[in-house]
Amino acid sequence: MTTKLSQQTLDFVRESAADASKAFRWLRETGTTSPSSTIGFAVRVPGEDKIVTLAHAGLWSENPDDATAQVIDFAGNTYLDGGPTGGEARYLKIFKAHREFQAISHVHAPHLGAYSQAHAELPLLYVPNRRFRFSTHLPVYINRRQTEADFILEAIAADREVPGIVEANGGATVWSWKGLRHLVNTIILLEEGARFQILAQAIGGSQAFGPGVLEQQWKMGKLVPADAHVTDDGQIILPEAAE
Repeated sequence: MTTKLSQQTLDFVRESAADASKAFRWLRETGTTSPSSTIGFAVRVPGEDKIVTLAHAGLWSENPDDATAQVIDFAGNTYLDGGPTGGEARYLKIFKAHREFQAISHVHAPHLGAYSQAHAELPLLYVPNRRFRFSTHLPVYINRRQTEADFILEAIAADREVPGIVEANGGATVWSWKGLRHLVNTIILLEEGARFQILAQAIGGSQAFGPGVLEQQWKMGKLVPADAHVTDDGQIILPEAAE
């Protein structure tokens, strides 16, 4: 049933569902998601206090990668009932707290899941995961007497750029300040990094970045000015500070 939704919002829901369907297929085909395909998205509706939640149509659907959609406002009211939310409505508190927060996903990715089983933080030692952020790791959410949303809000308060958390004994929750497509790209890179780091254990384990890597990457990502110097432990020295 659809009520009180503008044509602009309905168009956004359709576009988001199409993007989610492509993402479900790509993440499944590349092995980024586990065989259960446990993944869902929640995306902010532009200019409104609402989110659209996107979930798999289901294994026995004609196309399992089709996305079902619901629109939920910040009071928890449902405006477009297209199927189950997959639980992403539990992240409403984060969307309320941060107006710039655009999208979030809970995903069971095999190698992120391995860190979750070990109750281990994920060090961000894969270069693409540091190019656009200063964050050094994903924190691990263990104590479920605290809500996941509250743990995420604490993680963001400690580090605005952290892109996700590892959920102990489950999967990972990843988010974006830019939107659904950026979120999917982030999931892929975090899972790649976790996979490479696990593979590296067979030959001595992941190593710290070599000389100049952080300066190179942060300049590529435009996190620091082109004339800045970054020490190998991540300190940023601006030209005026060097004089």
